[in-house]
Amino acid sequence: MKLRTFAAAVLAPAVALASAACGGDSGETTSASGKKLTKVTLTLNWYPYGEHAPFYYGEKKGIYEEHGIDLEIKAGQGSQKTVQATGAGQTDFGWADTPALLAAVDKGMPIKSVGVFLQTTPASVQAFASKGLKRPADLKGKRIAGTAGDALSRTFPVFLKRNGVAEGDVPMQNTDPAGKIAAVMAGKTDGLVGFANDQGPTMAQKSGKQVSYLRYSDFGLNFYSNGLMAGERKLRGGDLAKRMVAATSEAWAAAEADPAGAVASMAGASEQLPPAPVLTEQFKTTLTLLHTASTRGKAPGVNAEDDWKQTIALFKQAGVIGKAEAPSKYWSPQAAARG
Repeated sequence: MKLRTFAAAVLAPAVALASAACGGDSGETTSASGKKLTKVTLTLNWYPYGEHAPFYYGEKKGIYEEHGIDLEIKAGQGSQKTVQATGAGQTDFGWADTPALLAAVDKGMPIKSVGVFLQTTPASVQAFASKGLKRPADLKGKRIAGTAGDALSRTFPVFLKRNGVAEGDVPMQNTDPAGKIAAVMAGKTDGLVGFANDQGPTMAQKSGKQVSYLRYSDFGLNFYSNGLMAGERKLRGGDLAKRMVAATSEAWAAAEADPAGAVASMAGASEQLPPAPVLTEQFKTTLTLLHTASTRGKAPGVNAEDDWKQTIALFKQAGVIGKAEAPSKYWSPQAAARG
């Protein structure tokens, strides 16, 4: 099934929900010091892993409270579902992959990014180092696990083409997201397409083997990845979005300055939480993804319009969206991080 067809099927119920969802504040609580706080839910793209450490660190260090926010972090079940829930007003904010946002907006969902934080894509081909994958040409004849219709699989042919490899030379085995690591470890595939800050460290820990990466961004293909998003109704509801973005940018900067503390703050976040060494490696890799050449030296979450244009054009080429709109169609710079 093509991604645009799939997106239409999964997003239609959410669009209907969005039009009926209630807006306004999520309620108030009072801090131990007597400060009035706005209750805010944030739904992640997946179960908590190292990438999410700054949210827990910001909560633990009182950064969100300083901005008047009582933050509740919820596990997600994939970026598409998080985008749906956010657009439908079932969660105040979502943390999800930008391509999923583009597909949702393309189908009429009232949702926008308020800042992409992972601006260098973690998309990569991952395999055990013994497979000898050092450049894209080495993929010829290798079987790779991917999930049909997701952004990684849709951009994989573009990655191959930009590096002179024919799509037919690299067989793709359709595998559900949770099964890709198992497929590689069982020898059913030679590698997988996934996020360098997610599956790779887990695969290395479980197997005891070294994992190598062919990062899309190292071979001529970069695009926006995960970021913070909100429904348009929420964006119109006072200054909450600006406070949430400011707190999140501050939390990411603080976590970057204290990686060990950030990882430690995740203790007890989920029964599915990876071991501490895996979390550490995941977060270490995540920190390499925060900027492009246009935003280096700026605060986390500050976006450049040209980077948005590049991402939009790529996913038009990949068939994720039918029409390439201006960045303002997908992104709300009014609520975005400054600095």
